[in-house]
Amino acid sequence: MPTLALIRHGQSQWNLENRFTGWWDADLTEKGEAEARHSGELLKETGIDFRRAFASMQTRAIRTLWLALTEMDRVWLPVEKHWRLNERHYGGLTGLDKAETADKHGADQVHIWRRSYDIPPPEQDASSPHFMGNDPRYQGVEVPTTESLKLTLERVLPYWTDEIAPLVSSGTNTIIAAHGNSLRALVKHLFEVADDAITGVEIPTGNPLLIELDDALKPQSARYLDASRAKDLPSL
Repeated sequence: MPTLALIRHGQSQWNLENRFTGWWDADLTEKGEAEARHSGELLKETGIDFRRAFASMQTRAIRTLWLALTEMDRVWLPVEKHWRLNERHYGGLTGLDKAETADKHGADQVHIWRRSYDIPPPEQDASSPHFMGNDPRYQGVEVPTTESLKLTLERVLPYWTDEIAPLVSSGTNTIIAAHGNSLRALVKHLFEVADDAITGVEIPTGNPLLIELDDALKPQSARYLDASRAKDLPSL
């Protein structure tokens, strides 16, 4: 059975500062770098022969993958980066302190923006200092102004279906380094998680999720490699 490893990037600077990050290109902290290296150590210990890797276009995911592959002695793996694996766009919340935002709008409203499946935050204005539409890596891309998890899944799924799934189906053991919400979207699809249940699924930073898939790409087993930091997984 082919194996898929999902890695949420290590702690970023804006994670540390408790700010909504989304498409903003926050880098890893020292702790985040250590988490990325530990991810690589854990993946190496599995003895699995990984042959392909994918990452988002965001620095924190790219560097997480690079540091993990270095620990695995696999920096030679072919790596493809794509914006469809980017984090969910937090719209007008981008850059805001999460606690201060809850004080302003109410904890219940912020919880809806953060965790609901199909309700996006307010849109981001193009005049925002955190607007990424002019970044050269997104030339020709219609950068979103806000996204719910549902919208995130709608952009992740075509890339999974067209580019990653055929490789995995062929038996290629594959790593994806991405983000909490883009990976939650993929987990929702793979495990067929209900809309109302996905709100309870959390992906920890720097803790690879190892999934064994059958020929139809249905999960047959799944586990976090660092059991001490594992989160609950959808039932198989």
